[in-house]
Parts: sequence; C-alpha cells; structure tokens
Amino acid sequence: MSSRPPRAEPLSIGGPAGVLEALLEDPQVSAPADFAVVCHPHPLHGGTLDNKVVYTVARACLERGMPTLRFNYRGVGASAGSYDEGRGETQDALAVIAAGRARWPGAALTLAGFSFGGAVSLRAAQAAAPAHLISVAPAVTHGEFAGIARPACPWLIVQGDADDIVKCSEVRAFAARFQPPPQLVVLAGAGHFFHGRLPELRAAAFEFLSPS
Repeated sequence: MSSRPPRAEPLSIGGPAGVLEALLEDPQVSAPADFAVVCHPHPLHGGTLDNKVVYTVARACLERGMPTLRFNYRGVGASAGSYDEGRGETQDALAVIAAGRARWPGAALTLAGFSFGGAVSLRAAQAAAPAHLISVAPAVTHGEFAGIARPACPWLIVQGDADDIVKCSEVRAFAARFQPPPQLVVLAGAGHFFHGRLPELRAAAFEFLSPS
C-alpha cells in the first residue's frame, strides 16, 4: 500500500467517564479482517495519542491493512474525566475496543500499548481477548501484575536494552514467567522512547503481524 497514511478522522467515543477523544486512520479495506487499538503512555508525564511510538505502532498496523484507533485516556486532550491510576484508563481502552467492534463486526482485534499503555493494554486484554497483543517497553513490573494471566493470543514485546525507565532485565524476567513466553525483541542500545530506532520498532511490529 502507499507510504502516505490515510487522513486521520477525529472521533468522539463514549467512555465510562465521558467522551473520549480518538483518531481513526482507515486504509479503506472493504470488510477488514482486523482492526487495531493502540494505547498511549502515562498521562501525567505527557503521554497522548500523538506520541511518536504510538504513531509508529499504529503505522505498522495500517500497513497490514487494519483500520487503527488511537485515543486519549480520560483527562487527556479533549477526553472527559481525570487520571485514575490505570484502572479507569483500562476501562477507557475497553470502551474504544467496543466501539471498534461495533464499527467492524467480526473483525479481529490487534491491541497494542507503549509503556504505561503497555500495562493498560495487558489489563484490557484479560477481558477483550485480542487476536494479537503488542507491548512496547511495557510498564508491567509492579506487584499488581504478579498473577496476571497470559493472553491466549500471539504476543510481542519490544524492548530497548538501554531503557532507563522500564528496565530491560525486569521485562525479560516478566516475559520469562509465561508459558509459552511472548516473543521478545530486544533492540540493542535503544532507550525508552526509541530515539533513532523507530524504523526497527515499526519493522518488528509489521513482521509480527504478517499473515501466518
């Protein structure tokens, strides 16, 4: 498909704390087999749907022919509500997923998230049962994730080994708890925000989403 992304369509999606601001990028595939929802990083540290890592993962999904939704959690941008320590943000993600399923009935869900969004998407996956899960530098090393179930779907984790916010060693240990373990791609020398490494991140997500 063309390297030029489709024009983003602003959407308002009903969420549990009020309207959620979202952007839809749609490659206009008739009856898409899949759609994607991508969750952004921490709202108290500048995370929004425009984050470059979120955008990069969304582009990989688009290049696989998926209509893709990025959205702002409650209290971010034009989204109603206020920060809720990950609990409410997980409910926001589930509301966006429900909107996607209503718009594309029968399409499989690819769920993704970066940093705090990686934790949100993993929580949401427990209820949403995605067909694919992509976790980028996921902030999942806190005690609340000690007993979390492995999603039944194929699962990719992309991590930089020079990340000073989400430690690579902790993510490796987290991934090793699961059977089968998620696919883990470690980018040597990459920091938390993947400066200069976004093409490799995009390629890893694109390859993971290749038809089996």
